[in-house]
Amino acid sequence: MIPKAIPIKSEPLFLLAMRHRSAAQDSVRDSYERLEFFGDAVVGLIVAQYLYEHHPDWDQGMMSKARSSVVQEGPLAETAVRLGLDSCLELSQSEEASGARHRPSVLCDVFEAVVGAVYIESGLEKARWFVLEQLHPYLLQVSAGDVSPNDYKSRLQEVAQSIWRRTPIYRVAGEGGTAHDRRFTVEVIFDNEVMGEGFGRSKKEAEQAAARDALEVIERTRRARALLLSDRLSDA
Repeated sequence: MIPKAIPIKSEPLFLLAMRHRSAAQDSVRDSYERLEFFGDAVVGLIVAQYLYEHHPDWDQGMMSKARSSVVQEGPLAETAVRLGLDSCLELSQSEEASGARHRPSVLCDVFEAVVGAVYIESGLEKARWFVLEQLHPYLLQVSAGDVSPNDYKSRLQEVAQSIWRRTPIYRVAGEGGTAHDRRFTVEVIFDNEVMGEGFGRSKKEAEQAAARDALEVIERTRRARALLLSDRLSDA
């Protein structure tokens, strides 16, 4: 069943947008990858036009940073989950077992595939309405001047310098996918220990994901230590 918020009438088209290559008989014709490729370009165009029209005082660099902040794995994956696309994904058993249903890179892909499907079925105006409505919170954030809300690498560097007086090291741990659809796994390392791991369609995207993972580890550790200290003080 197509979620109510998805403006697609054709069920076969929607199911195609939800089918991972692992569940397709023909990965080219029967998976979402071609729709995702097309939708990626549509999302980028719509957000670029929005920024161009709404911020006439922004130069090319500012618009580029703002677009990158919105059109990236984190916001698009979050939007996919909010729309309920994660529960509609069609995966092979092995991909299901690997956690692909909740993998940000996969969720980002299916959102873009849906956008591509909306465009193919109803045209640019319907796709524009859908994209701007769904990405509205992120567009508001960058419009307020926060053009790098998901710059986890910069945040991690600040935290690392304040705690350890060191800079994190990023290492590509894996690379796969097709020639036109590369997938990267990156690890962020402190003192030869892996603190975070991230995945993305580019090395930069994977590095941001790894930095975010490391920041979450640091925050969990900080909270655990604060709780332990509070318990000790209470027992004293």
